[in-house]
Amino acid sequence: MAMAGTRVLRVDPLNPDVRAIEEATEVLRAGGLVAFPTETVYGLGADAFNVRAVLRVFEVKERPPDNPLIVHVSGIHMLEEVSADVPEEVLRVLEVAWPGPLTVVLRRSSRLPSVVSGGLDTVAVRAPAHPVALKLIESFGRPVAAPSANLSGRPSPTTAKHVLEDLGGRVDLVLDAGETFFGVESTVVDVLRDPPRVLRPGPIGPEELERLFGKPVEVPDYARGLELYTGAPPSPGLKYRHYAPEKSLLLVERGSCSDRDYLEYLKGVATRLATLGVALIASSETAGELGTIPGVEVIVLGSRANLYEVAKNLYTALRGLDRLTEASVGLAEAFEERGIGLAVMNRLRKASSRRLVCSSAPPSTLI
Repeated sequence: MAMAGTRVLRVDPLNPDVRAIEEATEVLRAGGLVAFPTETVYGLGADAFNVRAVLRVFEVKERPPDNPLIVHVSGIHMLEEVSADVPEEVLRVLEVAWPGPLTVVLRRSSRLPSVVSGGLDTVAVRAPAHPVALKLIESFGRPVAAPSANLSGRPSPTTAKHVLEDLGGRVDLVLDAGETFFGVESTVVDVLRDPPRVLRPGPIGPEELERLFGKPVEVPDYARGLELYTGAPPSPGLKYRHYAPEKSLLLVERGSCSDRDYLEYLKGVATRLATLGVALIASSETAGELGTIPGVEVIVLGSRANLYEVAKNLYTALRGLDRLTEASVGLAEAFEERGIGLAVMNRLRKASSRRLVCSSAPPSTLI
């Protein structure tokens, strides 16, 4: 249901209604904000060249001003409006990867307001693969600055309902096209470096990136969520705590434990927390093993054999944790860091209030 001051238009995700796109376009032209679906998460769109509209994005999201926005374009032909001196090898990659969940960090054009990039001389750009997003940008005819359509630090929205939970009454229009496909944000790569550096993992994993670029890519510890980025961040998702539920979330890392030892350790932690009420966010396999512990609620992400399913359900699960009255704390299983699994672990690490590493016994104090 729409909140006061926010209109919601339901649109077909594959064949969006022309009138809905036109209405959203008019909102953007008037300097308004439109929440719209991409293949990753819902974005909060504003005219990238309208400084007042861009500043409103930061205000509405309660986003720090040094946390850059991603600029969305409808294709390579629009790149010259926001970026200068795009390397030829990058253009060749984008011809294959766009539209899609790949964001590249390039030199910012002097025509693009610096507020979009947190004052940096670089800009993060992508062409989304969702028909609604592409139709909107094409109809608008110019680039759209669009971070995720949620309050800063909260789990990103994968449905229009999530957008309204956070920003209802704060945005002008929401285009509701149902659930997004991937469920985690785009992969961000700094292509001004050699080798290219992953700043934020996403649906396109390092293995696929290496095939696209024809060379190794660098994946620093901050891209894995193991440490915070220092300095001025050239991309979203680097410097601040992100994706976090309101309740405390404990992430249990696997360390060097075997599958059986990890399961026993996880069981021990869950049993200790059961007196407080705990929600176990886990794979279907782990849920089948530990789902009968008294005082433990289970939120199933999907099978460990299908990390795309796990990623798709992740933010819904983190939001669901806050709605569980029986649970005061969340406990998350760790997943293999391959492909999109790297993005899952990045998000869980950034969302967690504490990380535990599997060992012979849980620590004496858990929260």
